[in-house]
Amino acid sequence: MQPRNSRLNSAALRGAVDLAAVKAAGEAAQKAEQARAERARQAAAAEADGVAPQPAYELVIDVTEDTFETEVVQRSTEVPVVIDFWAEWCGPCKQLSPILEGLAEEYAGRFVLAKIDVDANQLIAQQFGIQGIPAVMAVVAGQLVPLFQGAESAANVRKVLDQLILVAEQRFGISGGAVAPGEAADAVGPQRPEDPALAAAHDALDAGDLGGAIRAYQNVLIDQPGNTEAKLGLAQAELLKRVEGLDLQAVRAAAAADPKDVEVQLQAADLDLVGGHVEDAFGRLVATVGRTFGEDRDTARLRLLELFEVIGPEDPRVVAARAALARVLF
Repeated sequence: MQPRNSRLNSAALRGAVDLAAVKAAGEAAQKAEQARAERARQAAAAEADGVAPQPAYELVIDVTEDTFETEVVQRSTEVPVVIDFWAEWCGPCKQLSPILEGLAEEYAGRFVLAKIDVDANQLIAQQFGIQGIPAVMAVVAGQLVPLFQGAESAANVRKVLDQLILVAEQRFGISGGAVAPGEAADAVGPQRPEDPALAAAHDALDAGDLGGAIRAYQNVLIDQPGNTEAKLGLAQAELLKRVEGLDLQAVRAAAAADPKDVEVQLQAADLDLVGGHVEDAFGRLVATVGRTFGEDRDTARLRLLELFEVIGPEDPRVVAARAALARVLF
């Protein structure tokens, strides 16, 4: 079986969908649980020795190309890492950065703020595709979550952070903040064995047996209709099955030539998502829903809902696309 939590790479830095995320979530949750348990044990030992416990991690850190792997990617398996891309000459950055730093203190460890000077760390800025600053992104369990660009009010930033923290907790089991010594036993907890049927579905997906994976996930959902992991795996397997054999350039050319061709717009949206262009995929289908009627509109709407399942319902990009869909429908 392939590793479940792949490193953040150049594709992920461009916002590519991690199609192994269905398995990464399980591993991330386990690592986060182990990290919380270890912090709890250390805090308990310090208290027993009469030593004041130290913070689990600094709330605001300056990150460079040399420390990015440790301070951002590895740390994101324990706590959401919010990245503030800034520069000394940037006026809006000087408005936003104090807000982010203040909220890092206010949230008391529920996220870590990593500050990256784009002038001093141009390679990272290029990898993330930063075209303007301030720009704010997050990394959770090694996976990129774009947040927003430009200066925002504290109230708006707080809403985004609350959504990010919810995604981290619900989808990956990652929640920052110190664990009190008394919670150590709860943090360790018994490890629940993986469902063999779900493991078989994961293995089929890893092996590229998309038909087998689809059937296996469907079988899991027959017995466990509410299994979120199986729903996500099924959505991913079906997406990959749909794009098999499609010619990217030909589909995009056809989609550009005839915006009213619903089928080709669906294909283009699928390819957009697999290529990591999540907002483009959502925007294309929202526009298709807006310009169609009857059965065509319903077909585009249902495909958009399927793609929401691939990304996850709590992802900020899904939340934004749902709002856009509501506007064109009502």
